[in-house]
Amino acid sequence: MGQTRLYLTASKAEADRIFAALEMAFEEDGLPLAVLELDEERDLHEVSLYADGDIGPVEAQLKAELATLGLARSVEREVLPDVDWVARSLEGLKPVRAGRFLVHGAHDRQKRHAGDIAIEIEAGLAFGTGHHGTTAGCLAMLERVAIREKPRNALDLGTGSAVLAIALARLAHIPVLATDIDPVAVDVAAANARLNHVAGLVETVTAPGFHHPVFGSRAPFDLIVANILAKPLMKLAPEMAKYLAPGGSIVLSGILDRQRDAVVAAYVGQQFRHVRTTHREGWVTIHMKR
Repeated sequence: MGQTRLYLTASKAEADRIFAALEMAFEEDGLPLAVLELDEERDLHEVSLYADGDIGPVEAQLKAELATLGLARSVEREVLPDVDWVARSLEGLKPVRAGRFLVHGAHDRQKRHAGDIAIEIEAGLAFGTGHHGTTAGCLAMLERVAIREKPRNALDLGTGSAVLAIALARLAHIPVLATDIDPVAVDVAAANARLNHVAGLVETVTAPGFHHPVFGSRAPFDLIVANILAKPLMKLAPEMAKYLAPGGSIVLSGILDRQRDAVVAAYVGQQFRHVRTTHREGWVTIHMKR
């Protein structure tokens, strides 16, 4: 089964409440959400949630959230055509600059300038094109940290498209272990490393969390970057401390502004100290040292 859109209409105030509740409810699932104004004069807005596969459990949870909010709304379904939306959307994306880094598709190679660290990322099934605030924020933070601290051994945990691993390899010329729980993402990451001529520096491995022998053989790391989600990052704090070299740095993202303090507290509890937080498009990137 392809992707299905679940949608409902509400006033702006109600739509905002619904969006916030669904964002919390489906945070770990990473399901796309959207709010669209249909009619300003009538104060009519549409809230949409997109999901793949069996839509039943998702629809049941959506309706439960509406009930909790005390909002009785009819939920409609729309089955979407089987289109490679990632490829189609990337065709129209402009190059993204973050510090010295330029993330671009093949159609924008001519926009590279002298002095750019250009990273070419093509349409794939993995997250992380550089256009999302979390990825761009990580790129800017990694440039600052790598130049100041000169790490020799790095880990990109939850690598997605490998844009961060490639950035580190290109900037610092160091070996980077790039891992992801999704084997499709790992295949995309490996292809992107080859495309950017850093396959000899970036090792890609399918591994959930730190449960793989490769971590023991490659640790300790001077620098760990993890652009995933706040809750998994908080759970990983003890293992981050275990696999990071004393004095090493971690760069964390995939964290909403309102989640920042809880994430920092989890790592302070593991003897990390906060160095810097940057904000971009409602997301934060956090640099901490052990």
